[in-house]
Amino acid sequence: MVKIGLISDTHIKDPDDKNIKKLLKELNDIFKDVDKIIHAGDINHLIFLKELEKIAPTVYVTGEDDEIESLKNYKEIIIEQYNIGVIHQLPENLEEFCNIKKLIGGILVFGHTHKPLIKGTPYNTLLLNPGSPTYPKTPDKIKGFENPIARPSVMILKIDKGIVSSFIINPRFHSI
Repeated sequence: MVKIGLISDTHIKDPDDKNIKKLLKELNDIFKDVDKIIHAGDINHLIFLKELEKIAPTVYVTGEDDEIESLKNYKEIIIEQYNIGVIHQLPENLEEFCNIKKLIGGILVFGHTHKPLIKGTPYNTLLLNPGSPTYPKTPDKIKGFENPIARPSVMILKIDKGIVSSFIINPRFHSI
């Protein structure tokens, strides 16, 4: 089994902020047994990435607010038979993008919205957005359910013998 921690939109401006240290402690607990971490952009500070690397090897992409020069817009990894794409903001023509990147039947991790999402597509791509542990936004209302509230969030993705599962974790950490 491969276990991956997913995170996005941390927007860390001051790595010396005591709240960031609390967040990292909690992420260390949540991601303690992951094989890899994926950060889907809007990191803002390289020191935060280095701290994530202490927890597990980290794959990351740039977001529109990042100024770290070494970051790429898109990355892809393969776990078991699954292509996993990582991008910050979903492209306009998502189906065409997934076809070009060979993500049909794969997984696309993204951020930008600050809202957690687990959603399948008609063309068999699993979309995962871990939301934001620091600046969460209220998820979209779903008819028949109570009004959602904004909660800090990260996600765990598990792949075990071809079976994919993912779930949202709401850290106790409060927004900065």
